[in-house]
Amino acid sequence: MSETLTGTAASGQPAATTESAGVTVTNNPAVSSLTGVAVSPGRASGPVVRVAEPLGEPASTPAPADPAAEAARIEPAAAAVAARLEAQAETAEGEAATILITTAAMAADPALATQAQQLVTAQNLPAARAVYQAAEGFAEALAAAGGYMAERVRDVRDVRDRLVAELLGIAPPGVPELTSPSVLVARDLAPADTAGLNPAKVLALVTEEGGPTSHTAILARALGIPAVVAVRGLLALDAPALAVDGDTGVVEVADPEAPVVTAVAAGPAEWNGTGATADGHVVKVYGNVGSPADAQAAADAGAEGVGLFRTEFCYLDASAEPTVDEQRQAYTAVLSPFRGKPVIVRTLDAGADKPLAFLSPEAEPNPALGVRGLRVAFDRPEVLDRQLAAIAGAAEDSGAVVSVMAPMVATADEAAWFAERARAAGLARAGVMIEIPAAALSAREILDAVDFVSVGTNDLAQYTFAADRQLGAVAQLNDPWQPALLRLLKLIGDAAMVTGKPAGVCGEAAGDPRLALVLAGLGLTSVSMNAPAIRSVGASLASVTLDDARSLAAAALAAATPADARTVVAAALK
Repeated sequence: MSETLTGTAASGQPAATTESAGVTVTNNPAVSSLTGVAVSPGRASGPVVRVAEPLGEPASTPAPADPAAEAARIEPAAAAVAARLEAQAETAEGEAATILITTAAMAADPALATQAQQLVTAQNLPAARAVYQAAEGFAEALAAAGGYMAERVRDVRDVRDRLVAELLGIAPPGVPELTSPSVLVARDLAPADTAGLNPAKVLALVTEEGGPTSHTAILARALGIPAVVAVRGLLALDAPALAVDGDTGVVEVADPEAPVVTAVAAGPAEWNGTGATADGHVVKVYGNVGSPADAQAAADAGAEGVGLFRTEFCYLDASAEPTVDEQRQAYTAVLSPFRGKPVIVRTLDAGADKPLAFLSPEAEPNPALGVRGLRVAFDRPEVLDRQLAAIAGAAEDSGAVVSVMAPMVATADEAAWFAERARAAGLARAGVMIEIPAAALSAREILDAVDFVSVGTNDLAQYTFAADRQLGAVAQLNDPWQPALLRLLKLIGDAAMVTGKPAGVCGEAAGDPRLALVLAGLGLTSVSMNAPAIRSVGASLASVTLDDARSLAAAALAAATPADARTVVAAALK
């Protein structure tokens, strides 16, 4: 795919361009238009306010005269940062409040403070430098974990910068106070900053980095703020005003004297809590969860169940494999808000790129394509069997209607192997994740071996386009509106219709109210997402008939680019 950043030189001649890695980039400073990934619909234009760049590395000198006293400064600083975030949370609602509380807990985490204190006393470092180094250690561990956990690196670095600023006695980085409605421009935004945005003052949000699965994207949709991320060249664009199109991803230089314009996409205002189209075709609306707090937020938002319960939280801090009883208790806490409702539990998604000490993974030249997900269980089936036993026990304890699914399944034989072990553990309903193109191409054979499938669109896009989902430079390729990705999803939807078995989507694609209509039209039977999107997706589904959804899907499939797919669907809905 080619992304073109257009511009016209002062002479009226086209700007000179250079080509690199399939991306056309103008070298003329008078660029008038940039393109990124549209993540929250609506259009707006107005004056630009730039978010300050993150803090740089604090100096490791001078050494403190009294290391013990210097180390003692860290805990009060952490407490002060946590208190400010908690105060913000008290004035926020829903997912925004949850994120602020989570960030506050991260700031107050004794593990971070202890590690930093040890660096002060052992290496004679200033407190700010010690906090920086300790936080980087945690961030690197999360990055190595990959997938969803790697997406939390931005949170850790946000907490790091807030603590460093507190210790240095300077203003923390983040969104400045807005005195009038403005378009926010940033390299990236921390979730806590996005959660604290006032939709009355933020016309639109544009970032140079980030991607369609980031918390910035999720929260922008929840707040109803038009947003475009991964806009390469944005920070070099010296424009006092911008026009932002959250439907197409186009960001244009605007006239600073023109009046402020907003055209936020307003979806149906209410949802009755039943996932279905206007003519009664059932498309279940579920939540994605990875902790007890996530589960409660999804339940409060009206989720009909859970389409993806990530179990990794139970393992990440463990130096040894958690016991069956420890796992059972942890899972029960997540399942309990969904007594009597369906919950799909994903078994451990770990491996060489998500290192866990007790698995003793061997070094691999390309971990993303190595022994990960279900492949770990082929060598260590006892680990899977113990987890399945714990899940079965938690199902009994919580009263939730539990199914299990395995990650990173490539073939029908692998799917059958997992289903047999799950049923032997007393779990009657077993399925698999479709995250690998080979599995999408074999969806019918896989559905013959299991009871259901669920599509992880984030990883399916990553593997289809050979584009790291964490890398902003290739975020355009991971756009869930990519027609090639939609064509793979149609294969899965067709397989579901032929076999009469469910096929859901639990990737971030499901959280886009318009794309959810396309998914329903492609034959997918459920959508699962983070809590903020649940009501808007449910209401969106209820606003169209199944025939409408199928027409939208056909139009999106015929599009040549993600922008074209978005545009044709938006136009049809109008």
